[in-house]
Amino acid sequence: MNASITRRGGGPSITIRRATTQDARRLTRLVRGSSAYRDPYASMVAGYRVGPDYVEAHHVYVAVDQADGRVLGFYALLTEPPELDLMFVADEAQGRGIGRLLVDHMRERALAAGLDHVRVVAHPPAEGFYRGMGAHRTGTVPARPPAVAWDRPELEFPIPPAA
Repeated sequence: MNASITRRGGGPSITIRRATTQDARRLTRLVRGSSAYRDPYASMVAGYRVGPDYVEAHHVYVAVDQADGRVLGFYALLTEPPELDLMFVADEAQGRGIGRLLVDHMRERALAAGLDHVRVVAHPPAEGFYRGMGAHRTGTVPARPPAVAWDRPELEFPIPPAA
């Protein structure tokens, strides 16, 4: 399933496609280069790797700029149990609607998989984005040092049945 948007002003379109194992290095660079994980959050992504095995084992989708083939963002949907495991948008692509496009696509895929909700354990600065996209807070996941030294908001996207 592909979805696309066109940038305001008529720029190139962005397509969402299933990730391939060849995308793994680009996804790893996107995670490690995210400015959202600088300073106190840097330890969480230091050494983080999105491997080809992860891409093969999960529902991983990438947003690609059709003009130059750049991967601008991605997400990973787990179905057992239902969870949005990863979601990143490249720093230079933020504010272009790509996060919204990825969430909308994730909802479509979750519905197609028969899910009625999708859990998100969010990076604290991303909570507002997820809430703005329709997720509601369900709790807090406590810190797990040394990997994660801070509490994280737990949210849930309801996945309503198709009309």
